[in-house]
Amino acid sequence: MRPNVGRSGTHDPLLPGMPLDQIGQALASAYDALVSEGVPEHLAALVRRVKHTDLDVPKRAARLALVVEDDPDVRDLAEALLEETELSVVGCDSAERALQVLRECGGDVALVFADIRLAGQMDGIQLANAVATLWPKARLVVTSGVAPERSDEIPERAVFIPKPWRALDVLVEAGRASDEPPPAVA
Repeated sequence: MRPNVGRSGTHDPLLPGMPLDQIGQALASAYDALVSEGVPEHLAALVRRVKHTDLDVPKRAARLALVVEDDPDVRDLAEALLEETELSVVGCDSAERALQVLRECGGDVALVFADIRLAGQMDGIQLANAVATLWPKARLVVTSGVAPERSDEIPERAVFIPKPWRALDVLVEAGRASDEPPPAVA
């Protein structure tokens, strides 16, 4: 079999036949450039500061629902509710933790369900904007116990569900996220 060599004689990482782990490494190396070019600088700086760590995330299971809530009782309730869907559920106590999960397996995330007020440096609106830019296939749901002060900053495609949210409203959004096809792998 002929090696994947481009016109310049160098290895072309985009030619067919390349092992998936090498494709992943090639994509990961381009990630920082994408972040710095495709996201406002203040969000890019926050995303770059998130450290790569071993995450407690299901390995290549069903598509994921990411619950981002700093109140453990509310997070547990949302996780329990979403566990009744076809989605695997990962809970995060901050936007920074959610970005770790997204950087590791963003293509598998079908739903991001985030509170607007979060502990940490980023709030739910900043997280929603980062997700809308970097992981546009993920369905966005933001929630809060008060009307958002910066509602004009919430991504246009995000759905707002006020607290206390009804289980049916959350399940409907999870169903929509499950029904949307996952992104195509080229």
